[in-house]
Amino acid sequence: VQLVESGGGLVQPGGSLRLSCKASGIIFSRNHMGWYRQTPGKQRELVATITSGGNTIYADSGKGRFTISRDNAKDTVYLQMNSLKPEDTAVYFCNAHPVSTVDDYWGQGTQVTVSS
Repeated sequence: VQLVESGGGLVQPGGSLRLSCKASGIIFSRNHMGWYRQTPGKQRELVATITSGGNTIYADSGKGRFTISRDNAKDTVYLQMNSLKPEDTAVYFCNAHPVSTVDDYWGQGTQVTVSS
C-alpha cells in the first residue's frame, strides 16, 4: 500500500492550496479516505474525511474553508484549502481506512506553511 501526498508548500495568509493523495495497492473505492495534520509536540488531528460513498466530515477548524473530494477513477483524494491561516501550518497526512476493517494506512506527509 502506498499513499503519496503532494501539493504542499509555502503560501501567504488568505491564500489557497490543493493537496492530492494518490493511492496504490488498495481498492480505492472501498476505502474511506481522510486528511489529518500534525504540528510538533501535538497529536495528529482530523482535518476532513470522505467515506467510500462520498459523505464528508470536517473538523471545525476547516469548515467553510476546506473541501475534501475524491476521484475513484484516479485513485486520488484531494483537499482544497482556501483562506489559509498561519494556524493551518502543519504536516498534512493522507489516510486510507478500508471499509469494515480496523486497518489504517498513512502517507508520508506534506508540509503546509502559511506565512507572510
